[in-house]
Amino acid sequence: MPEFNAPINDFQFLLNDWLKISEHYQSLGLQELDGELVQEILNQGGKFAEQVLAPLNREGDEQGCTLKDGSVSTPDGFAEAYADYIANGWNAMLGSADYDGQDLPYTCAVPVHEMLNSANLSWRLTTMLTESAVLALTKHGSEELKNAYLSKLISGEWTGTMNLTEPHAGTDLSLLNTKAEPQADGSYRITGNKIFITGGDQDWTSNIIHLVLARLPDAPPGVKGISLFLVPKLLLDDNGEPGQPNNVSVGSIEKKMGIKASPTCVMNYDDAIGYLVGEENKGLACMFTMMNDARFQVGLQGLGVAEASFQGALKYARERLQSRAPQGVQQPQDKADALMHQPDVRRMLLTQKALTEGCRALSMLYAQQMDIEKYAQGDDAKRANQVLAFLTPICKGFMTDMGLEVSNIGIQVYGGHGYIREWGMEQLMRDARIAMLYEGTNGIQALDLIGRKLTRDGGQMLDATYQVFSELVQKISTDDDKQRAHAILDDWFQTSRDILQFSPEDAAGAAVDYMHYSAYSLLGVLWLSMADSAQHTDNTLIAAGKRSTCTFYLHRLLPRRDAHKITMFDGVQDLLSPADAEFDYL
Repeated sequence: MPEFNAPINDFQFLLNDWLKISEHYQSLGLQELDGELVQEILNQGGKFAEQVLAPLNREGDEQGCTLKDGSVSTPDGFAEAYADYIANGWNAMLGSADYDGQDLPYTCAVPVHEMLNSANLSWRLTTMLTESAVLALTKHGSEELKNAYLSKLISGEWTGTMNLTEPHAGTDLSLLNTKAEPQADGSYRITGNKIFITGGDQDWTSNIIHLVLARLPDAPPGVKGISLFLVPKLLLDDNGEPGQPNNVSVGSIEKKMGIKASPTCVMNYDDAIGYLVGEENKGLACMFTMMNDARFQVGLQGLGVAEASFQGALKYARERLQSRAPQGVQQPQDKADALMHQPDVRRMLLTQKALTEGCRALSMLYAQQMDIEKYAQGDDAKRANQVLAFLTPICKGFMTDMGLEVSNIGIQVYGGHGYIREWGMEQLMRDARIAMLYEGTNGIQALDLIGRKLTRDGGQMLDATYQVFSELVQKISTDDDKQRAHAILDDWFQTSRDILQFSPEDAAGAAVDYMHYSAYSLLGVLWLSMADSAQHTDNTLIAAGKRSTCTFYLHRLLPRRDAHKITMFDGVQDLLSPADAEFDYL
């Protein structure tokens, strides 16, 4: 397995030189926070990822999870790593101080979460869903439920899950049929089956809190008749501690292509006791609080895997001697030159670097907007909410597509050794592949972007996003870079406005192309902004690397947006005109 090294220097540049994090915190009234404190958080988070989680990654993939006598066991060392994690307060970073959380800004937590994904994606998944469950319960739970469950979810003493999907339903939640029967004491009896439940059971904690979508007996059909329920694995006793088992069981553990060390469970609810979260028949809106957070977190999974793959490929390319470089002998003392000197290998490495660091900048800009939504008031908070809504499907969809591309390149750099398990590169690609599927497939993300986020509100979210990126452009100090960034951003904005006139079928046909066109455009603006900020950093390697990688991105990767743009405006007839029978040849 390639050794993981936390990219602290890049985070330091993004936070201090690019986002001006101390000024950001001061503007939000967070007087106790500054760049120095964030740096210490990053250093300690990076150390945990490097020294505790990364060494468990390959063995976890080999060992997997087991189900015996109704209980799940995770790979050796996973439970101990979790105990270390919660003992040091990492699980509580974003939780409300009212329930013993640290209430830290997202710009502190997001870098740590990326590093956890790089080090051990399977391990990170259970903690990720717990954080999303905390968010949903904080926003929608009754005071009684929050008082009973939030503190221990925030501390990590208990974990949380998200139960949406059923075997027959998939993405279409209107088809779900898990039932909820109201009881005289105000509780509900939940009966049904859920699949693909991350962390549905594990050997880490004394209790697991399931958030489950179900239907009441008189619920209207479709998504308007879905309610959300909290269903604990163990019911709480009079002291608020886990007591009698609830009627919740694990049917099986899914056998998967990747993330094998994460227990993905089939869950059975057989007259289990649950408690309503939010209002009756309003459960999908409550669950979307959890889902939208999880969608960004899944984007971070793609980014984390990309970073790990790039690090492995770069190290191998520097060490592996293979032929002589076409530009002339580079290492005369050796029998061959390192792969690093081959132009095509450099193309692959620069593609990995440009996509990974560009998406990291996007994730940190997203985190900055989450801080503003959380701590600011009035128009600033409203605009941040609109920007986050618009960027969420791009972060989830493009960053996971990118994670697969970068991990695929990592295998290619290794050649035949990339295909062999002991090197660890193929595991990264297998692990990355799921991120394009769960929390809504990337096709669903694209439809959400073009159908809901762009057209449904008449472009208000688009306008807010354009304003935020325009502010980045205005800060660029070099005229040429500023003009180039303006041209990229204005082309994206005008093209997006033109798409508002598309018919529903043309928009659906253009959705994936629009998502990628948007991502490549916005990353172009981010790269020009970063390259400008890098001129003023004290780190000379960062300064030179950002400029050269920006040049590569503009020359080699930004042109991809043009192909997507052409396809968007070609219409949908080539997709709809072939008859169903024309797909066959047998």
